Amino acid sequence: MALVGDSYEYYDKRFYDLTVPIAEVEELYSGCRWAEGPVWFAEHNTLVWSDIPNRRLLRWSEGAGVSVFRTGSNFANGNTRDRQGRLVSCEHGTRRVSRTEPDGTITTLAESYQGGRLNSPNDVVVKSDGTVWFTDPDYGIMSDYEGFRSEREQEGCFVFCLNPESGEMHAVATDFAKPNGLAFSPDESILYIADSGLSHDPDGPHHIRAFDVTPDNRLENGRVFCEVDPGVPDGFRVDDRGNVWTSCRNGVLCFAPDGTALGKIRIPQMVANLTFGGPMRNRLFITATKSLYAVYVAANGAQRP
Repeated sequence: MALVGDSYEYYDKRFYDLTVPIAEVEELYSGCRWAEGPVWFAEHNTLVWSDIPNRRLLRWSEGAGVSVFRTGSNFANGNTRDRQGRLVSCEHGTRRVSRTEPDGTITTLAESYQGGRLNSPNDVVVKSDGTVWFTDPDYGIMSDYEGFRSEREQEGCFVFCLNPESGEMHAVATDFAKPNGLAFSPDESILYIADSGLSHDPDGPHHIRAFDVTPDNRLENGRVFCEVDPGVPDGFRVDDRGNVWTSCRNGVLCFAPDGTALGKIRIPQMVANLTFGGPMRNRLFITATKSLYAVYVAANGAQRP
């Protein structure tokens, strides 16, 4: 375990109330090619995350270190858990969203829309009503590094809402360049969605948009919540006070609910994603290029059991 010194940048005094200045960033593991999709399982005191190009899911537990959770992961990217504690994953290789059942079998939740295969599902969250919301950019079909180079069968890169009980699925947002990470506000009245279009277009977007969520699971009143610089927003999470913690090129940026940039946690590699974990949900686990990092903060994640 390595410590990374001089970890914080403060833009607003509110960030002092969200960090523990004596808590340095720790490197828990190194050896990935592109680390992504961390998800915390409190009942097992375990974090699971993706190593996309190596086609595996890894597992970290306090005291036990790192082991391989699954090989042959189909280039899995984003992961979350549903309300029954099952792992839900976005797989680039199969161009699907899958669910791991308690007996280890894998169920396909979504793989097509309006007669065409999905692009390459990227990140996923589950709402308290059980619906599964995921983004579908084309990163996984652009090359053979994070998936299989393929032609796009969708008209664009959409964001979807799926009812896994009925199988009904609809596109809730269709005007993104490359929709990426997503997360709900603590009361689920707002859905935040990243657009990382700048990654392949110098004039592309690098912001997080906010949408009001209607009772019938539609989105309205879309607006830019914040712009991320340097780099692009990839994955992010929300704490129980509504602050948004998002990846950027060289760290984790924290934005207040009003969109004000509060500060940054510096990370020495490009950050892809993050999640809150630990018994108090006050430990930020960060996947960044080759490594898994963690740091204790003075905020608690808004994730629900």
